[in-house]
Amino acid sequence: MFTELMRLLAERTVLITVARESDTTIRVNVCPKRTSESENVALSTPLSFIGTPEELDRDFAKELAAYVDTHRQLSSTLAQAKATMEAAAKAAQEEAKRKADEKRKAKPSASAPAPACTTLPASSVNPEPAPGSASKLFGEAPAEPPQSQQQEQQQQQGGLRL
Repeated sequence: MFTELMRLLAERTVLITVARESDTTIRVNVCPKRTSESENVALSTPLSFIGTPEELDRDFAKELAAYVDTHRQLSSTLAQAKATMEAAAKAAQEEAKRKADEKRKAKPSASAPAPACTTLPASSVNPEPAPGSASKLFGEAPAEPPQSQQQEQQQQQGGLRL
């Protein structure tokens, strides 16, 4: 019995309680203590045996050995799962960082240089459009065709010519 316990005791403290249940039976509790507050609670699940002294003499060591093996496998599995999750999280962070770096590098080269802003002196800007050259919004053609110079002269002189 203590040989089997020795493997479990190598990793943690174990509390064993023995109590009389009835005139013919005994209860033995094996309670592993958590090694830290952050440790999974499943690793501190107690094991309880109830049986006659003869049954406990015969089977307790075998059952305790199975419990210790299961306990160690669970501990190993939890450690592997934790390592796998940490590796996956690290890989995801590196991938996100790599993508962000690629975006950062691609952004300046992909954007076209801004056109240089030019300003004209106020004297060269004509705020009013030339007569007959006004167009509608969005570059549409004027509603009426521009008048020729000859027609303008006729209107100014006040008469019609044929």
